[in-house]
Amino acid sequence: MKKKNLNRRSLISVGQIMGWLAVFVLMVLLFHKSGPREAVLDYSDFKQKAAAAEVADLTVAPGTISGLYKNEAGQFVPFKTIRMEDPNLVQELSQAKIKFKAEQDRSWVGNLLMNMLWIVMLVGLWWFIFIRPQRSDGKSAMNFARSKAKMQDPSQQTVTFKDVAGCEEAKEELEDVIKFLKNPKKFQKLGGKLPKGVLLYGAPGTGKTLLAKAVAGEAGVAFFSASASEFVEMFVGVGAARVRDLFDQAKKNSPAIIFIDELDAVGRRRFAGIGGGHDEREQTLNQLLIELDGFESKQGIILMASTNRPDVLDPALIRPGRFDRHISVPAPDLKGREEILKVHAKKVKLGEDVDLKQVAKGTPGFVGADLANVINEAAILAARADKNAVDTADLDEAVERVLAGPQKKSRIISKHEQQVIAAHESGHTVVARLTNHSDPVHKVTIIPRGQALGYTLQLPLEDKFLTSKSELLDKLCILLAGRAAEEIVFGEITSGASDDLNKAMAYARKMVMELGMSEKLGPIALPNGEEGEVFLGRDLSRHNTLSDELARTIDEEILNLIHTSYARAKDIIIQHRAAFDKLVATLLEKEVVEANEIDEILGLKPAGQPEDVTPAPAETVQQVSPTPDKAESPAKQADLFEQDK
Repeated sequence: MKKKNLNRRSLISVGQIMGWLAVFVLMVLLFHKSGPREAVLDYSDFKQKAAAAEVADLTVAPGTISGLYKNEAGQFVPFKTIRMEDPNLVQELSQAKIKFKAEQDRSWVGNLLMNMLWIVMLVGLWWFIFIRPQRSDGKSAMNFARSKAKMQDPSQQTVTFKDVAGCEEAKEELEDVIKFLKNPKKFQKLGGKLPKGVLLYGAPGTGKTLLAKAVAGEAGVAFFSASASEFVEMFVGVGAARVRDLFDQAKKNSPAIIFIDELDAVGRRRFAGIGGGHDEREQTLNQLLIELDGFESKQGIILMASTNRPDVLDPALIRPGRFDRHISVPAPDLKGREEILKVHAKKVKLGEDVDLKQVAKGTPGFVGADLANVINEAAILAARADKNAVDTADLDEAVERVLAGPQKKSRIISKHEQQVIAAHESGHTVVARLTNHSDPVHKVTIIPRGQALGYTLQLPLEDKFLTSKSELLDKLCILLAGRAAEEIVFGEITSGASDDLNKAMAYARKMVMELGMSEKLGPIALPNGEEGEVFLGRDLSRHNTLSDELARTIDEEILNLIHTSYARAKDIIIQHRAAFDKLVATLLEKEVVEANEIDEILGLKPAGQPEDVTPAPAETVQQVSPTPDKAESPAKQADLFEQDK
């Protein structure tokens, strides 16, 4: 307690010093007079210069005489002198023909008002700097030690669980929090305690902040929301003081919910190994740990937080007794995406031909923020075209804008480059449709979008959570098919396959080093120092533990996967060269070829039905492993032919 009071006193002393410094600067500015400084003459000197007519513009006051006098340089400069008892002064000035004006003496009331004016100004300045901020909302510069958390009154909370979709399991986990805040005695009579902290973690845009607001709306309690970065400031101790102030406000308004967004900004593992271990961020984290231990669940305070990086949080913060309930908010599945689209489409007028379930099928990997953007983009496109409602074409265009960016209609591409792009994308398309374990091709286009000069869009028939080795081998083959098509048709290669090559190397490296899909190495997982960001200092201390022989074997296996997949892609295109050439010609003519026309050109039945054409054989190993790219962005669903950057 003494340490807490000492910190507060130190903050107050700093504020007082800053306040008095501001008063001093203001007083200097008020009393400072601009222009030339007045010279002070003796009364006898003044009389001599008056007799010689070397003074002008005199002001005769009861106590002083001021005006201009001629100096040694012959210039008239300001002066003043103290007036003596001289009854002949006026007569002498008149005889010397010197102009002057008389100034009457102020009354005692005027003198009193002039003297009191400075006292009133000082008192007003003191009130403005020190007293007024204490009565304000805490946004004054002198209140930098107060929490910046925004309090939302229960009567103003309009977000409920009806506004949240696509995360039913997370909503069920949070029902306990709502029931406790509404009826705490139900849990206390059985001796149960609600978790003090609830940590929401998941990919960006999945709706973690929206879930926290919905919990407060359902429970009907005060809601304090703050960003973790708001606690850390330049001055040491400010973050800890703001944490204390935030919990004090919550206790005064209990029952209440405290929500801290992006917790990893202050909750990262302490003493990461870079710099000192006792900085402002760690003091803020220590104070947060103390506050979590300092209140009981019976006080009606629930601490909620969200993060995208739960792996970097301090173990003391997420242990039982603090953030002891961890709730995952994953990317939504097919049903969840449909429900999210329905929520965001409530305020949008949809056409009769719109089927949100089909839109959900065409947006695998999209999170809530992506789907909200799709609905908004579709509404903007419909309004731009002066339509009465949003139709299916608007939604399809909106999905493509989110995937690859807007169309580049003004970009001029030469005829030869169009042929190269068409051959490249046709290679992706043919190999994708003639392999056993690839996702169906939705469309292929050579219309530039964003940074892509063309792309082949593949959409799965259903959500997948596991990926087999055969599927990854087919994916490698599809990624390299564009490069193979360029070599077959033109006898040379271009820079357009740079993105495909980067993805292919990433998949091959992951298969060999992390997923145990190498025949030589077997079912082992090896450290991969090339991937991942250095987030903590301890990452810098990791050394490569691979022997030279093992590293050589890894390189050989990765290169073998790449070269084998590339040769397989070339074989598929050569075997079906007639259908490939026909697709290239159709693509050059129409610029966009849909799935039905692709199947007709290749002589195949629609995806999901038995094929008449026997696809090129892939490896028959069906080893199942977690998918390595489940958390990738939706734009990686399409094979983009990128321009050389």
